Amino acid sequence: MKLIIGLGNPGKEYENTRHNTGFMVLDRLSEKLNIEMTQNKFKGLYGKSKYKGEAVILLKPQTYMNLSGESVRQVMDFFKINQEDILVIYDDLDMPVGKLRLRQSGSAGGHNGIKNIILHTGSQNFNRIRVGIDRSKYIKVVDYVLSRFTKDEQDAINQGIENASDAVIDYLDHGFNHAMNRFN
Repeated sequence: MKLIIGLGNPGKEYENTRHNTGFMVLDRLSEKLNIEMTQNKFKGLYGKSKYKGEAVILLKPQTYMNLSGESVRQVMDFFKINQEDILVIYDDLDMPVGKLRLRQSGSAGGHNGIKNIILHTGSQNFNRIRVGIDRSKYIKVVDYVLSRFTKDEQDAINQGIENASDAVIDYLDHGFNHAMNRFN
């Protein structure tokens, strides 16, 4: 069983903000895999289905970014999912808009959602896809991540979302090493 987690903040006011890139990727992935995330449990919205014979869960924690690990831990415990079978998708300030970086482990790099997942899982050894949102020299980080993409950035983030959802499918089809080699 695989658990695919997209990070973001719940609520209309946060829709399509930079910090909700993980949610946007999961929304696109749910369309491609035909998995509806309508079940509200484990402090998250999730959907479960089979993909090529393997159970796949898509999860959007509804705890707000900084407490994402609470939802992830509950789903892992309930469905008996191992650490190596989770994949977390989230935004990254230190990459250009739409650029992807796939890694099998690593530090939180200042990302509070990842810090909380590491805290609740007890390890930083889990698969992750970072999607670039760039950084502003003029706007404080907290305000910037809650801003929306500019019109000029829209094509790049749309392509990043598409590529990230394709990377997840590649991971499900061929494993994470294959996806890293193809999408990094």
